[in-house]
Amino acid sequence: MTSEVGAQLRKGVVEYCVLGLLQHAPAYGWKISERLVEFGLIGSIGTLYPLLARLRAQGLIVARADESDSARPRKYYTLTAEGSAQLQQFREQWHPFALAVDAVTAPDRPPQEGQAS
Repeated sequence: MTSEVGAQLRKGVVEYCVLGLLQHAPAYGWKISERLVEFGLIGSIGTLYPLLARLRAQGLIVARADESDSARPRKYYTLTAEGSAQLQQFREQWHPFALAVDAVTAPDRPPQEGQAS
């Protein structure tokens, strides 16, 4: 896979991956970026904050500052009900889509007619 193809694939799903990371518990930006870098979904933390801003503007996540024990408060991000609904829609569409792509691109057998659904 060329890096351009990989970048386009990541670009299309990374926002949903952030929603997926937040579905279990709130997290601060650095922790989110560590997980996304670990999975190879982003290259650096610098790409995360514009993405978080877009998700906030869309109402899919909210942020709150935690000033409890540090000189510089951490901003924790939480999934909203709308964000949870968007993540569920993504899941419902992603699985059949991934199966169709796998069927069409599999090297060991040609796709069967009608197999895309």
